Amino acid sequence: MASWLLDLVQYRGLLLMIIVLGIGGSFQYGFQISVLNSPSPFIKAFINDTWLHRYSLTIENNELRILWSFIVSSYCIGGILGSVGSGYLMSKCGKKRSLIYNDLIPIATALLLGCSKMAKSFEMILIGRLLYGINAGIGFNIHSQYAGEIAHKKLRGFTNTSISIFVTTGKLLGQIMGLSEILGTEPQWPLLLSLSGVWALVQLVSLPLFPESPVYLLMEKNDKEGCLKALKQLWGDRDHETEIKEMMKEQAARKSDQSLSVKGLLHDRSLRWQIYMLLTMTTALQLCGVNAIYFYAAVVFEAAGLDFSQIPYLTVGVGVCESFSVILCSLLMDRFGRKVLLLGGYTSMVLSLGLLTMTLSLQEKYTWMPYCSVMLIFLYVLSFGTGPGAATITIIVELFPQEARAAAFVIVGLINWMGLFVIGMVFPLVEETLGPFCFLLFIAIITGCAVFLYHYLPETKGKSALEIKADFNKYNFRRQHQQQTSICSPKVIVMSTKL
Repeated sequence: MASWLLDLVQYRGLLLMIIVLGIGGSFQYGFQISVLNSPSPFIKAFINDTWLHRYSLTIENNELRILWSFIVSSYCIGGILGSVGSGYLMSKCGKKRSLIYNDLIPIATALLLGCSKMAKSFEMILIGRLLYGINAGIGFNIHSQYAGEIAHKKLRGFTNTSISIFVTTGKLLGQIMGLSEILGTEPQWPLLLSLSGVWALVQLVSLPLFPESPVYLLMEKNDKEGCLKALKQLWGDRDHETEIKEMMKEQAARKSDQSLSVKGLLHDRSLRWQIYMLLTMTTALQLCGVNAIYFYAAVVFEAAGLDFSQIPYLTVGVGVCESFSVILCSLLMDRFGRKVLLLGGYTSMVLSLGLLTMTLSLQEKYTWMPYCSVMLIFLYVLSFGTGPGAATITIIVELFPQEARAAAFVIVGLINWMGLFVIGMVFPLVEETLGPFCFLLFIAIITGCAVFLYHYLPETKGKSALEIKADFNKYNFRRQHQQQTSICSPKVIVMSTKL
């Protein structure tokens, strides 16, 4: 405990910057995922009233469904655009200035959405959601890389896990602010949708007080003095020569002074297996069934005989459980390692989903079965938060060296946003066809990914970028590695004599 308090004092600059980065980074991503759920009936009624005002006709159900689908999906389309553009923006402006410029988007969007009701324009909501998506796509990618580059080795797990902490905190706050007692009412839904401008304003005002990424200053700008100044502000006023030497070793090992493009990353043989790990973990994160669990939560709570008015608060309880589990994971990450928590989470999720499939299919036969489903939902969310929900992004940040990280997160963003879009469009059809047995698909995906990662993913805890790269070289250059091993192995010659 005393050691933890000393770290808290010594790295107070780092902890403050983690908060500032998160509030305008992955927090915005999580907040916008959940904030639209509560006011959706009011927004649909607004669209209908606007249509009636313009054309003196009520809108058809199919047309309303299409318009609502566009409003929901435009966030994902914006996220894809933001993710693709984040690499170019960082290369031109650096991470700090890119985030500051990015904060201007939600501030302008908040004004747009705040005036949409008075202007009687649902098109403003559609454009606003698209802009929020662009902001979240840029912010999530830059926040993830920025956090990885300011982290001290002994706190790298905690710092990188903060990315997931702010995602879940954003989702939770979106659920809380959407309650009918707060802003989830018909007169106040424009204010609810405008709150992202407040979070962006906090980062816009506070981020200039903090330094640019030390790694970026040294390896991209060759500013050793600026790097040392940034390290002292973040990690305390002490000797940082060892850390600077590690950065310079990584810089010396670079093939080029320029950062890799996505095409260059995909063609780089020395990073091939790192890309395999990225694709596996990101796909598993999107197709593990967590969005389906949130969809089923209301159904399960209703089947358990709970009052309809209590269900939003129980859904908030699920969000609290996820946030608590991710925070717990951040405290355990640097103690137990990334791989242990990731695979442990996958295992517990598979067991939870298997039992949940059984209880959902039997809940009409036994009156006590829905209560088992409720407990399994909370167990699954706890397993997700302490496992892949927190560990996935942490590992991806550590897998790639500085010159490849921006391109890697463009790929992460594309898979993440496309997965979110596809799940939103396809899952309702799958659920309608398979019912609770849809979870068997998620079990198969999680199991396959877990087996692959168990065999090929090395532990990254406490290792430098060069050490992690060396771990993967035995897969990326398997033939050369085998030849070197055979050359280095001493030959044993057995001589026998006939007596």
